[in-house]
Amino acid sequence: METNFEAIQRVLDSKDTTTGGGTASSFAGAMASGLVGMVARLSIGKPGANSKEYYQELISSADNLKNLLFDGGSKDTSAFEEVQLAYRLPKSSEEEKNIRGQAIESAMIKATAVPLENAINCAKVKDLCRKIENNYNKNTLSDLKSAMYLSQAGFLGCVENVKINLPYLKSQKVIDDITAQLDSIMTKTQGSMGS
Repeated sequence: METNFEAIQRVLDSKDTTTGGGTASSFAGAMASGLVGMVARLSIGKPGANSKEYYQELISSADNLKNLLFDGGSKDTSAFEEVQLAYRLPKSSEEEKNIRGQAIESAMIKATAVPLENAINCAKVKDLCRKIENNYNKNTLSDLKSAMYLSQAGFLGCVENVKINLPYLKSQKVIDDITAQLDSIMTKTQGSMGS
């Protein structure tokens, strides 16, 4: 938890150039998920509301995604730090160059996989928004809309962080696998992100 709050503070600090859009996007998704859970809680027992169990299931899913995305923000920061450390490794001999190259590749794969996972979770938050948008406490409209916008921003931001790292990967198999996952989530989410 302390690491996550530290990451938030680093995002807010314009002088910190190590924590950026990937971390911010994951935290946006976490906030969106927290808002969905709140809307679901405030919808229980309202006139015309769905069953209590329906909202409790949404709350459980929202709370889980909130935790995953909150942790995902600090994971994104850590992944980028690993990339920086790998690039600082010595390269004066062939052996050192090989070790450095492998370390960079490993760190870049992680720095690409983390925002991909966060993007997938942001898309799941958007799905929760759509599940509740036809049956919720109307007094929470602005909260639900905020959740929709934050989940969309989080998703798109995470996707951009995947895309920017792909050209640095060497393994074509890894590139193909991540690209296929990205294409799949983009296709599934495209229709639902516009609302």
